[in-house]
Amino acid sequence: MGASFNEQFDQHGAWRRGFAAQLQELREWLMAQELLDASVQERLQRLEEQMRSDKVMVAFVAEFSRGKSELINAIFFAHYGRRLMPASAGRTTMCPAELAWDSELQPCLRLLPIETRASTESLGQWRMRSDAWQQHMLDIASAQQIADTLAKVAEVRKVSIDEAREWGLWHDDEAADNPLVDAQGMVEVPMWRHALINMPHPLLRQGLVILDTPGLNAVGAEPELTVNLIPQAHAVVFVLGADTGVTKSDLAIWRDHVLPAGAGKLAGDEALTASRLVVLNKIDTLWDSLSSGAQVQAQLRRQQQDSAHLLGLPEDRVLPVSAQKGLVAKVGKNDALLQASGLPAFEDLLANGIMGRRQQVLQAAMQANVTRLQGEVERVINMRRSDLDDQLAELCSLRGKNVNVIAGMRSRIEAEQKEFEQSTSKILAMRAIHMRMLKELFQLLSSGALKTELAELKDALAQRGLKLGARKVYAHTFERLHAIAAKAQAQAEEIHAMLSSAFKELNAEYGFSLQAPPQLVLPEFTDDLRSIEASYTQYLGLSSAIKLSSAAFSQRLIKALALRMRTVFEAASNDVDMWSKSLTAPVDAQLRERKRSYTRRLEAVDRIQGAATGLEERISEMESAQVRLGMLQSQLASVTGQLLHSLVSTKQAGAVLLDINLVA
Repeated sequence: MGASFNEQFDQHGAWRRGFAAQLQELREWLMAQELLDASVQERLQRLEEQMRSDKVMVAFVAEFSRGKSELINAIFFAHYGRRLMPASAGRTTMCPAELAWDSELQPCLRLLPIETRASTESLGQWRMRSDAWQQHMLDIASAQQIADTLAKVAEVRKVSIDEAREWGLWHDDEAADNPLVDAQGMVEVPMWRHALINMPHPLLRQGLVILDTPGLNAVGAEPELTVNLIPQAHAVVFVLGADTGVTKSDLAIWRDHVLPAGAGKLAGDEALTASRLVVLNKIDTLWDSLSSGAQVQAQLRRQQQDSAHLLGLPEDRVLPVSAQKGLVAKVGKNDALLQASGLPAFEDLLANGIMGRRQQVLQAAMQANVTRLQGEVERVINMRRSDLDDQLAELCSLRGKNVNVIAGMRSRIEAEQKEFEQSTSKILAMRAIHMRMLKELFQLLSSGALKTELAELKDALAQRGLKLGARKVYAHTFERLHAIAAKAQAQAEEIHAMLSSAFKELNAEYGFSLQAPPQLVLPEFTDDLRSIEASYTQYLGLSSAIKLSSAAFSQRLIKALALRMRTVFEAASNDVDMWSKSLTAPVDAQLRERKRSYTRRLEAVDRIQGAATGLEERISEMESAQVRLGMLQSQLASVTGQLLHSLVSTKQAGAVLLDINLVA
């Protein structure tokens, strides 16, 4: 059996920290060698921050009483020797709960009152209002105090049907899903809308985020949860009862909230199988003295096959588990019971699925950026080498020449310098055009442009009663958003073409050695648009017409959509900003290096004119500088090679720093 989820996540965290430390060391080395321009520095800082702060979210989703909270206790909190998340018979987790660590806050439980559902403000907006949340401190030294405090997420209250209807927790046309009415005409609803648990758990410190969700009614009532948090989770664990298999309500949650948007019926889809796992929990309910072990295994096998077929998953993504027995076994250190619980096999699949996939994504991003960074720095080194070659040839030609020849060379250098300075006006003109075109591109991706495109849909959802035309408006809205994405790509291609032409002119007229700039590609932008479009469509069909007729629900829906879209547009803008800076950085580098070259050439001539031995000394200095540049380039190749190699080794990257010996 492989390492547990906790152990593999710990290795993943060590790998990220080790690689971030290597990036920091590389940045310091480049700075010491005066090779760190603004573009390279920003790229390194972004990579380092991405590695240090990368989050991995695991969402646990199911109908109530399937044992999600017990599974969370068994996987993450068994070392406390007791349950932390409330997990008992009946319904426990009544509101969505997020477990994470924010070092700027004290360990605490923050609870958002259910009354906030009467407002049209989205959950994202309430997150920014700290005064709206009830806060309860956590004593991390006391497991009992933590458990007692976290029990609050299971609190309920009695309200009238009118209040429940106002909060979107009662639907007149969906009687089967409504809470039971007591003798006084009151219904039981969650006391809290959302819970944020801030704990310095070792895994949470390293970037793990755990999302514990309640049943179908609560999940479907919070659009931001189902279209923002769950779709963005790196893994979704869907929990079923081993004795019941896939029920009608289970299937509704799976199809509406868990199945990745656009996955359809592709059971073999890699993204689907890598990020969605199913647990047949409570297998211990099938253990009895009247059934043999073979009979129990045959029954579990049938449930596994039937569940996989109904959910459209390979059978190996559906695992039989007893979270309760797994927790008991871990606390009691009973290896035999732990193996029988099936928990180690599930943890192994969960760890390999999340860590392997997330690490592959990070590795690909880091590899591309490190390779690009190496190319940018090598261009600077090659520019210096080219200038040194020219200067060395120039100085060698002065051997045996008289004072007049040396004075003539100074005049020629000054003339070249003056001619080169004329390129500044051309570069300024190029930058003016670049900034104008870039401004137009940023405008396409601005929050104002997004707000304009969503206005029609917002108005359609704000209408009273049934919103039968909202689906058509929704389709038109995304047609325009896809057109914006296409227009943004076209604008980026125009910028690329303009700069490519300008670079060729600068190379021809002023001796620059600028290479064709890279093109901008925004695949995540277009992919995210398609994913969001598919994930929200479920709320605009006939089956959701009644729910959508609620003004509060429709307003929360449009605000959740706007929040998700704003995140996607901001990410695209950041990509454009980084791309734009990488385009102009080579120009700045060549300007800087050329100016420094002219200064050094003039200084060399002045030294030669002032002393008879100055020429040979300067030639010797130039030859030494050439050797140092060669060593620098070799070191750069070695350092980036180490970085790329460490990307594929979690153990090595966490412990080994770069072998950098500074060139004198």
